[in-house]
Amino acid sequence: MEHPDSHKGRECSQKRSPFDMIMNQIRRSKSFTDRRPRPSVGRFFRSTENSDKKNGGIPEGGEPESLRGEEKTGSSGPTDSEPCSMVGWGRVKQFVQKLGKKLDSHSLNLGHCDLTATDVLELATLLPFLSQLEEMDLSWNDLIGGSLKALAIHLRHVSRLKRLRLSSCRLTAEDLTALGEALDNLPLLEVLDLSWNASVGGNLQCLTSGLQPGNTVKVLHLVECQLTAADAQALGGALCMLPSLELLDLSANRLLEGGLVELAPQLRGNPGLRVLRMRMCGLRQDSLQTLGNSLQFLPALEQLDLSCNQGASGGFAQVSAHLTQLMQLRSLDLHLCNLTEDDVRVLVQVVPSLCDLTMLDLSSNKKIGGLSQMLFPSLPLSTLKTLCLNSCCLTEESYRSLASAVQSLSQLESLGLSWNKCVGGNLRLVLQALQPGSHLQELKLASCGLNTEDLLHLASASKRGALVHLRHLDLMYNDGVGEQGWTHLFKEAEGLRALAELDISLHPSARSSALPQASPWLPALLSALPWLPSLTCLSLQRWALTPRESDGLEAFNRDGKRSIHFDYDAHAAAGDRQASSVELKNQ
Repeated sequence: MEHPDSHKGRECSQKRSPFDMIMNQIRRSKSFTDRRPRPSVGRFFRSTENSDKKNGGIPEGGEPESLRGEEKTGSSGPTDSEPCSMVGWGRVKQFVQKLGKKLDSHSLNLGHCDLTATDVLELATLLPFLSQLEEMDLSWNDLIGGSLKALAIHLRHVSRLKRLRLSSCRLTAEDLTALGEALDNLPLLEVLDLSWNASVGGNLQCLTSGLQPGNTVKVLHLVECQLTAADAQALGGALCMLPSLELLDLSANRLLEGGLVELAPQLRGNPGLRVLRMRMCGLRQDSLQTLGNSLQFLPALEQLDLSCNQGASGGFAQVSAHLTQLMQLRSLDLHLCNLTEDDVRVLVQVVPSLCDLTMLDLSSNKKIGGLSQMLFPSLPLSTLKTLCLNSCCLTEESYRSLASAVQSLSQLESLGLSWNKCVGGNLRLVLQALQPGSHLQELKLASCGLNTEDLLHLASASKRGALVHLRHLDLMYNDGVGEQGWTHLFKEAEGLRALAELDISLHPSARSSALPQASPWLPALLSALPWLPSLTCLSLQRWALTPRESDGLEAFNRDGKRSIHFDYDAHAAAGDRQASSVELKNQ
């Protein structure tokens, strides 16, 4: 069964298993100096490199002998030259390196380091030697919950801190209280991220009660914190303390809806708000009306995300009148909102007034298909860059209307049409509307019922230069495409030189239990790879490659001058039906 695009909330539990408790005790009993260096898992989630690292250096005070000759990471050390300061700087470096991280005096990223309460205490004593610190990230360390008070007391030593991230740390009410009291010592703080801490729910007042007037926080992330109506009320009362707020993310808090009556009206005091995200917040028709009444007081709003609120179905007429006043709105996300026909008609009237709109996501709204021929002509064709219509039950009539609109979408960079079966056999209508040198960078056509002729038209568009900037092409689950279609597409690879990701995986139900046979299109693919210098990932799941064909892929990576991640069924030849990802690295 095919599944349309949808955003799912991240599950977060505060309960610890007996195993977690045992491991926690073991970790707490180990001294810091006994630890061995371990690899940084956090590098897979966010960069540890500071963008300004090349401008850094060792301070005038000189460099201790133990640090000379070692690799510089763009960090500047303590500003004074006293021996005790340099010894402290050495302690900081040792602490960071033992956690598998690199030292940067402006950015301290210790995410995914399995920190314990003991580590937090150690870090607290090192903060006086990090007076230049501007960013601290302790996210995804779920053993430090309950120990933040010791760190918060010493935050006064890092008064230049601008970004503090504590996502998924199992923060407690005591932690929030300590943090709220410490915020007054961070006069330059701009970003505060407390996402995925379930205990924030019901305890947000512990944080907000410590806020002082004139706070400088611009970005506040509270994603999936199990916020309640009481938390919404507490946040609403605190918004007046955040006059500089520009981004508020309350996504994935399903219990929040009951408190919008108190929260939404308080947004009027934040006219500088540019981004408001309320994805999956359990919004309903009445809460949409309350929110809509506040939108008129947010003239600077650029991004509005109300997606995944299916209970709001039929209530968007309550918001539409105020959307027209958001003259700077650039991004509107309404995917998976169960929009009704009346909702769509309202959008038809509203969208023409959104002259600066660059992103519109209406995916997974089944009623769009029957009325989209009315919507497409009303789109701000000269500015729109991203249009997502995945799983919208488009009809042939509405698809033809879209094709006509594409001719005027000169700035279009991303087009999502996945899970719309009407595209199959008609892909040429959209492709012919693309001009040579178009800006299109992403084209999603998964499970569209494409056939061989559609791929021939795709190859033709590549040949005439209409896809010269394309970076992501999703063609998975189009099992009706014949060998000729794939072969012709790969033969025109020269027109896809910017392509970085390509997915031609088959649908899971299409997998055959028979032994693999040679794929006539694979030689064309191997010949095309040198013409795809930007390609980094190629997904071939459920294609039954022979051992010789697998060797051909390996040989390219072994003999080539770059590395491509080939994602395919490595054991298909042996009859093993378990999919595996094989990453082959060049020598």
